[in-house]
Amino acid sequence: QVQLVESGGGLVQAGGSLRLSCAASGRTFSRYNMGWFRQAPGKEREFVAAISWGGGSTNYADSVNGRFTISRDNAKNTVNLQMNSLKPEDTTTYYCAADDRFGGNWRRPSLDLRQYDYWGQGTQVTVQV
Repeated sequence: QVQLVESGGGLVQAGGSLRLSCAASGRTFSRYNMGWFRQAPGKEREFVAAISWGGGSTNYADSVNGRFTISRDNAKNTVNLQMNSLKPEDTTTYYCAADDRFGGNWRRPSLDLRQYDYWGQGTQVTVQV
């Protein structure tokens, strides 16, 4: 069983930055691809970024590519999302997710939320003009 807890959300002005963190339980964290998704009330969950189990490959949504950076520290069982140049349309709840299907470290991690098995409870990000 894996538990994920997000933190770092908050209120920021447009153009500013936030750093989200996700802390994971379990001894097999280093075998999981990890992803960040976001979902507004009444909307479908949207892919943001993902990273392979060893950090060898990443995947980004076009809407955040060049602005957001995903990283992980397997020694600390954490995955992070550095968000720069934030826009009002980035406002929503962000969720951390884990994919327990082991694959190649250099293979791009999936953008499909259906492939992720464990989810955190979310952290709210609000970007003001």
